[in-house]
Amino acid sequence: MATQMFEGRRHAAVYQKYRFAPGKELQQTILTYLQEKRANPAELVVDVGCGSGQGTRFLAEHFKKVVGTDISEAQIQEARDAPSLPNVSYLVCPAEELPFEDASVDLLTSFTAAHWFDIEKFMREANRVVKPGGCMVISTYTVDVSLRYGNCSQKLTEVFRESWDLLLKYSHNRIKLVLEDYKEIFEALPFPDKKRITDIFDKIPMTVAGVVGYLESVSPYQAFMKNDPEAAKSLLQETEKRMLETMGVCSRETPVEFWVRHVCVLGCK
Repeated sequence: MATQMFEGRRHAAVYQKYRFAPGKELQQTILTYLQEKRANPAELVVDVGCGSGQGTRFLAEHFKKVVGTDISEAQIQEARDAPSLPNVSYLVCPAEELPFEDASVDLLTSFTAAHWFDIEKFMREANRVVKPGGCMVISTYTVDVSLRYGNCSQKLTEVFRESWDLLLKYSHNRIKLVLEDYKEIFEALPFPDKKRITDIFDKIPMTVAGVVGYLESVSPYQAFMKNDPEAAKSLLQETEKRMLETMGVCSRETPVEFWVRHVCVLGCK
């Protein structure tokens, strides 16, 4: 059974506001791989565990028909409410029970979600719906994050990582799949033609408020919030205060570079 961590309406709203789309390097890695593997453009793309649709909207810029699926009605509502191209639609369904016919999907993707799935059942379902010659792309960003601003990048990164390390104490055991760079997911992918890339680095433009909002959106913070709401809120406030002091600024809208490492598992049936 999939693990459901992003169900609530408030969490879905935070997710929509602060989670970021795949960065340029990850996008290029995916598009280059698909160009190598496919003679014809994909007709139907399914983005599984789409959340509030950040990855789905990227796919819609490149493919004819894109369907985002997620088990959370609140997340799907956020995705539907966001501006998107007319070739995108969304469905509420589990990753392990996709409402598509056998061999009907040209490309199946999942961005920063597959570690929450029942991997064995999801891979069986993916193998069922993907066409012969079709592809799968499963990626996640990792906890390998650094912040850059002026000459205080090292100190700023230390502030972020101290908060992140505290949150990791509240992380679900599924996070170990991310910490192990999706090795288990790569091994479970049922296509013989597959590869795993672990060194994709992307620069995501953010603000101080965006970095703090990202922390609020992650599942360990939500677990911390349930366990000790006051301490959780205090952590965010203290993180923001320390970031502003380190940068020598007073506006939480001050831009900062958010560098993140992605892992990407790619396969062709």
